[in-house]
Amino acid sequence: MSWLDSSPLMRDMDDAARARLALMSPITLPHDQVLFRPGDAVQGYVIVLEGCVNVGLSGTNGREMLLYAVTPGQSCIQSTLGLLGGEDYSAEARTHGPTRLVLLPKPVFMELLSRSDQFRNMVMRAFSDRMQMLMHLLEKVTFQRAEHRLADRLLQLDQGDEITITQNELARDIGTAREVVSRRLEAWAKRGWVETGRGRLRVVNRPALEDFALSAQ
Repeated sequence: MSWLDSSPLMRDMDDAARARLALMSPITLPHDQVLFRPGDAVQGYVIVLEGCVNVGLSGTNGREMLLYAVTPGQSCIQSTLGLLGGEDYSAEARTHGPTRLVLLPKPVFMELLSRSDQFRNMVMRAFSDRMQMLMHLLEKVTFQRAEHRLADRLLQLDQGDEITITQNELARDIGTAREVVSRRLEAWAKRGWVETGRGRLRVVNRPALEDFALSAQ
């Protein structure tokens, strides 16, 4: 089976585009592999097949913030902006866990963009979806307190099992300091909402967290 059949972004491509894309070979990268850093030139369009690529910013004070995660079926807005506008990357991208992806070189991307209506529509639709997500993130960072963003993030991560994540990673995900995350988790642990450990935690009282998150709306 071609990698095209496993990519939600590529399933509706026309035959000519599929033939061109089929010449591209997937690569598998290890956890925490850097794909690009601020100032790097954009090399191509990233298509994640398995795993995840986290794209974020780092401030001069050392604080980090996750802008978005690229998972199968999603696009990297940094790559799209660079390919269409010629700008270098302004954020950093790292794999989160082993990740299988395809990198479409810029000449191939531009060729498909000009020749294939289906490919062009896919790029624009994925770009629009990602822009809406970033606007939602901006709204949350601007108007929501850090503890409400933390509650939202824990609810997103909670699948009923133990969550493997550090306080530094949580702080990066919601754009705050680790100390803020540490104090809030300690308070919630005392209330019986969560259980915490080194590099892990578990949501114990999901309804309480949901009520707390909703109180910010």
